[in-house]
Amino acid sequence: MGKQKLTYKHLQEINFPSEVIRSLSMNILNRHFGHTPIEAKVQLITQILHHPEDYLNDEYLNVLAGKLIHREEQKSFDVFELSEEPAPFHIQGRHLIGHQAIHQMELAMRLPVSRRGALMPDAHPGFGLPIGGVLATKNVVIPHAVGMDIGCRMALSVLDLPGSYALNKSHELKKMLSVYTHFGNEGGLEFRQEHDVLDHPHFNATELLRRLKGKAARQLGTSGNGNHFVEFGIYENENSPGEEITRLATLSHSGSRGLGANIAEHYTRIAMDKCKLPPEVKKLAWLDLASEDGQAYWLSMNLAGDYAKACHDQIHKHLCEALGATIISRIENHHNFAWEEVHQGEKLIVHRKGATPAQADVYGIIPGSMTTPAFVVTGAGDASALCSASHGAGRAYSRQAAGQRFTMREMKTQLAKHKVTLMGGNADEAPMAYKDIHEVMCAQQQLVRVKGMFYPKVVRMSKD
Repeated sequence: MGKQKLTYKHLQEINFPSEVIRSLSMNILNRHFGHTPIEAKVQLITQILHHPEDYLNDEYLNVLAGKLIHREEQKSFDVFELSEEPAPFHIQGRHLIGHQAIHQMELAMRLPVSRRGALMPDAHPGFGLPIGGVLATKNVVIPHAVGMDIGCRMALSVLDLPGSYALNKSHELKKMLSVYTHFGNEGGLEFRQEHDVLDHPHFNATELLRRLKGKAARQLGTSGNGNHFVEFGIYENENSPGEEITRLATLSHSGSRGLGANIAEHYTRIAMDKCKLPPEVKKLAWLDLASEDGQAYWLSMNLAGDYAKACHDQIHKHLCEALGATIISRIENHHNFAWEEVHQGEKLIVHRKGATPAQADVYGIIPGSMTTPAFVVTGAGDASALCSASHGAGRAYSRQAAGQRFTMREMKTQLAKHKVTLMGGNADEAPMAYKDIHEVMCAQQQLVRVKGMFYPKVVRMSKD
């Protein structure tokens, strides 16, 4: 009988305590029990998981048994209470922020791992951490404070075509958006996508990432639902206003698609199993970065961020090739991510959930709505705000409230007034559902410096 190689597919029904234990089990069984039938291998692994003490003296299985016993000696979970008082956090543009978002931030700052925080002027209620919340922790990462759409980001390409192209050639631009962009959870682009990110070695780092690679390949170059968009418009340099220097530009907003959502869900569940918190903050459970699960999430989060960037790369590449245009400048940034940074001499993990990095002289993009400009900015490096700024105008009405309050007819009237062509979209994304971006920008003058503005003209979004 030849060798029978054990694969992850054979082990998918077994509940392993960690990805490391799964990989170790498979490697040991394939190396030292190569001629044992697959079914017998699976049975042996199951027995070791249930009774590791029986295999401590086995020549080949003792390493696996020892790791399992060591894990069993550790507590399976810890229970934490909230601190009496929240850790210090800065509120930027308090007059623009509702009490519910501030209350959510106060709860997050009472986590025993919270060190510093900030709330941006576009802030509104979210799940766990408010959108527009910045949370700095010590030695731990909170998957739900990063968010479900890991690496959600903005990307702007300024092209070597005049700004008037956005108005004079809107029909051609609509056709390009129809062919070269795709929105929603199902399907994908009708032509093959290739990008170096699909060869990233991290796709082989965990069983979860191996399973998700196929879906990532299918969704590469596409966009999600909700407020994700791809649009053409007019870019104007703030330093030299005037028709003669306006350029055609394309702006996109989306994240890591199903890859990021599955990573977020998987590790949030693990964190909640290991870290028990009061009901009102239970989803803000954390993973110690010294742990196997913490390291696995950190690696997966960074891969999802690279993948999100790759999706934008593909979108902009296809549109520019279709136009026969050249990109003369590119600006992009994440706004659902966690970074390791030093603040006031302390190394911290800074979660920005719907907030733009704004370190000194670092470029970023802060969009408004379909009828208001997006602002290209550089950060001022404001320490009180943890070097952050808003990630947009922020919602004045929740998605549900906006859908009930505004009609498609009202939205189309506003779009026509501003000479904006919309493909897809729903009333819950009406411009009236958002705060005034000019008020938001005015409220964060100490956080960013405006370098240019992008005015949307042809917009494509998902349509339910």
